[in-house]
Amino acid sequence: MKWMQFLTPAKSMGFKEIEAMIDGAKTDEIIILDVRQPREYQRGHIPGAMLIPLPELPDRLGEIDPQKPVLVY
Repeated sequence: MKWMQFLTPAKSMGFKEIEAMIDGAKTDEIIILDVRQPREYQRGHIPGAMLIPLPELPDRLGEIDPQKPVLVY
């Protein structure tokens, strides 16, 4: 596992800033990554969000386009 990638600081954003980013972007311009468990995702999620449960993330990083901004929740 490449641990350094998980130690890189990430920008934290508030709700209004995230809402503006999602509303102002086309569907294919950003990635909304939901790292919760499938049952939580099924109960409700942001439309268009990609589900990759946190324990699976290291093995599935190749599914995330590194050229696009990623919102993680």
